[in-house]
Amino acid sequence: MGLQYRKKHKVGKNVWINQTGTGASVSTKVGPVTFNSRGGVWVNLPGGMSYRGRWK
Repeated sequence: MGLQYRKKHKVGKNVWINQTGTGASVSTKVGPVTFNSRGGVWVNLPGGMSYRGRWK
């Protein structure tokens, strides 16, 4: 695993623009679930665990 570049800019309530080394995406959070424009989904689970998957 190499170095990764990631920067988040908040643009509204629960909305971010994410800049990475491979491009940019938009993400939004609804409750414990975060979706991004590239098809990623993150769910915060009880006990400090989380699930990461794809919705596309």
